[in-house]
Amino acid sequence: MDNKIRCAWLDGSDIYTEYHDNEWGKPVHDDNKLFEMLTLEAFQAGLMWITILKKREAFRIAFDGFDPNIVANYNEEKVEELLLNEGIIRHRGKIVAAINNAKLFLAIQKQYGSFDKFIWSYVDNKPIVGHYATMEELPATTEISDRLSKDLKKMGFKFLGSTTVYAFMQATGMVNDHMTNCFCRTE
Repeated sequence: MDNKIRCAWLDGSDIYTEYHDNEWGKPVHDDNKLFEMLTLEAFQAGLMWITILKKREAFRIAFDGFDPNIVANYNEEKVEELLLNEGIIRHRGKIVAAINNAKLFLAIQKQYGSFDKFIWSYVDNKPIVGHYATMEELPATTEISDRLSKDLKKMGFKFLGSTTVYAFMQATGMVNDHMTNCFCRTE
């Protein structure tokens, strides 16, 4: 391991370090990547993120590269297939929610031109930069994540409470919550 200072939530594992250094907090504007992160964050609800990271490749295969056009057309046979897949989180409610959310994701794309345009409008199309020196200062939710979660729920999205939505915002760079001493903050 190098001598770079990183956010305190890292546990030192290679998979977390790779994710932190190369993805977390970096702005994402690709709709398929946004759908992937939205789906993975929903699956993470109640679990540790490391669990999802370890299963990420299996999720990508099982969910057809997180193509919302394909996921939206999954049927009960596909749900049963996913429930037997030991490589992913086998939770019927979350699997059904992913299919439901894919349909709604596509509706947003149709209405707004892209999911990116819709979701980034909540932060005026630029990342919100947090100024946190310690983990204790880092919020679990914000007024924006509360509003976004509420709006998504009104549309019919599932497993996207405010905490999950805030984690999604952090993961996709809508919010940059790298600690003030983290080397990623200045990159």
